[in-house]
Amino acid sequence: MIGVEAVMHDMRLIHTDLKPENILFVSADYIKVPDYKGTPWSHRDRSFYKRLPKSSAIKVIDFGSTAYERPDHNYIVSTRHYRAPEVILGLGWSYPCDLWSVGCILVELCSGEALFQTHENLEHLAMMERVLGPLPSQMLNKVDRHAEKYVRRGRLDWPEGATSRESIKSVIKLPRLQNLVMQHVDHSAGDLIDLLQGLLRFDPSIRMTARDALRHPFFTRDQFRRL
Repeated sequence: MIGVEAVMHDMRLIHTDLKPENILFVSADYIKVPDYKGTPWSHRDRSFYKRLPKSSAIKVIDFGSTAYERPDHNYIVSTRHYRAPEVILGLGWSYPCDLWSVGCILVELCSGEALFQTHENLEHLAMMERVLGPLPSQMLNKVDRHAEKYVRRGRLDWPEGATSRESIKSVIKLPRLQNLVMQHVDHSAGDLIDLLQGLLRFDPSIRMTARDALRHPFFTRDQFRRL
């Protein structure tokens, strides 16, 4: 997935809509292996299996929203759960918005659930802060007129601006990124956390590039290549 993005970005193309639905296995072939993680009686029932793909080769699809690099991209792109903060705040976007989406996808592959499950901008930004820490003041001070309502006195207008108690609760229940990853990864958690922190940097100017990500120890260390 990151390799595809590296090639696209070398061609000065931005996908703008990376999400699990747009990442497919090249082959549908799989093997069935016994799954013993169910209830105790399932250990005796050989009908419980999980399907593992024979090949990890993937392809990225749906280039209908792909854009060439330009200095004035400022319209809304990306499916909600994978949308970068600079897009929501109206700060313009470029290649880094793809890498934010990749980071969200990797967390989802790790945990089995979308990282930011919301349909409202302020709640979405509050979830980002809950998981990753405060949004940089230099970003909040430059929001466009459509996003001004999400900022108050130089910080995110949260929880004061929340639409409901349920919204506040949905944010509070989210763990920090490090804790979330360590709940699901037995080994190499440190490398994965470091990779995700690079991909999910708020400031797109310092966010990890696709080429940098490919050189990250999470991918280059031999013992982790099968993760």
